[in-house]
Amino acid sequence: MNVLLLGNGGREHAIAWKLSQSSLLRSLHIAPGNGGTGHLGTSADLDLLDFPSIERYIRKNQIELVVVGPEAPLVNGIADYLEDSKKVNVKVVGPRKAGAMLEGSKRFAKEFMNRHSIPTAQYASFKADELDKAIAYLDTFSPPYVLKADGLAAGKGVIITSSKQEAEDTLRSMLVDGAFDGAGSEVVIEAFLDGKEVSMFAVTDGRRFQLLPSAKDYKRAGDGDTGPNTGGMGAISPVPFLTEEFQEKALNQVIIPTIKGLEKDGIPYVGFLFFGLMKVGSEPFVVEYNCRLGDPETEVILPRIKSDLLHLFDSLCSGLLSEYDLVVDDRAASTLIVASEGYPGGYEKGKEIKFSDEIQEIDGHIFHSGTRESRKKVWTNGGRVLALTGRGNDLKEAIKNSYALKNCIEFEGGFSRTDIGQDALTE
Repeated sequence: MNVLLLGNGGREHAIAWKLSQSSLLRSLHIAPGNGGTGHLGTSADLDLLDFPSIERYIRKNQIELVVVGPEAPLVNGIADYLEDSKKVNVKVVGPRKAGAMLEGSKRFAKEFMNRHSIPTAQYASFKADELDKAIAYLDTFSPPYVLKADGLAAGKGVIITSSKQEAEDTLRSMLVDGAFDGAGSEVVIEAFLDGKEVSMFAVTDGRRFQLLPSAKDYKRAGDGDTGPNTGGMGAISPVPFLTEEFQEKALNQVIIPTIKGLEKDGIPYVGFLFFGLMKVGSEPFVVEYNCRLGDPETEVILPRIKSDLLHLFDSLCSGLLSEYDLVVDDRAASTLIVASEGYPGGYEKGKEIKFSDEIQEIDGHIFHSGTRESRKKVWTNGGRVLALTGRGNDLKEAIKNSYALKNCIEFEGGFSRTDIGQDALTE
């Protein structure tokens, strides 16, 4: 099978790594890819929002399956464009625009959850001309306040603050000043949920589904969950506090009602469905949906899947998902993100990354996020640069190996958290 994978982050490197092991794979194309993916397939310099160019590439290279990594092309309708095309006949792993709106609009997702009685925090949404109403709504909550940009903001559009003044200033910057490049032109304000976060993932064709391994990610830039929100600074899998009881509740109260809700609303959905959950007491509440795999969660869940990923995608797109035998490794995985100095704010690119030969002795994988390869050297090319995934018989060993990998790489200004997974070890 000829496969085109769209994206350029650590998630896509992990997907490419897993796809490259498939017995079904004839050729793998990655667009645009990064400094790590080029060794796994053919790199293609494509703009992910230039659908006609992607269509031409598919036609020229006889692509049979497209796997969409990031959310922006999905929210902008790439699955609709390709599936409706009269020029290509291709299967797409990723929902059409109507389903992708579960991630593309926080308000849409909240209304969907309310309509289908899926547990989530109390909320209200406000548009640009409703600043005064939004500020007044803050008084209906006790701090901390949770403010979410309605649209896509690369994982950084959520502000949690205990200061009412900061909440008001944030509302003004979103609704009036156009923060987050317009993604905040509408804002959802919701009640703060005090609990433990966990990420659950399903692959679904809109009726049937397969549950992938769960994960916990760490969004804040600093140790102890301090500092600004990022796209993610690390992740672990499995999650110790995700008990059988909680998973059963999540399945019956969230996952199954979501898939049934999509079917009831007439929304087609073929692809990944991410459930960002908060465990409050013993109850699951939905914090967010994503219409694709998370990053860096992908880097810990894919190494734990023993079965053929391309076979999974083929089964998904062929109506045979329920017949696929998903095999999960009991061993643990931990991912540590090494980021550029200044991230998630401004940062410099073009720092040479040096890798020690001792990497070969460590049980794990290095996935490239923001890198590029030039003159047989690897250079920084983004905020999150590398995802260092350690493996182990338990989480303690996996975490140890992810930090051992960090000791084998070096670039100017690189930083990471020192406490990824430590909270889970006390469970």
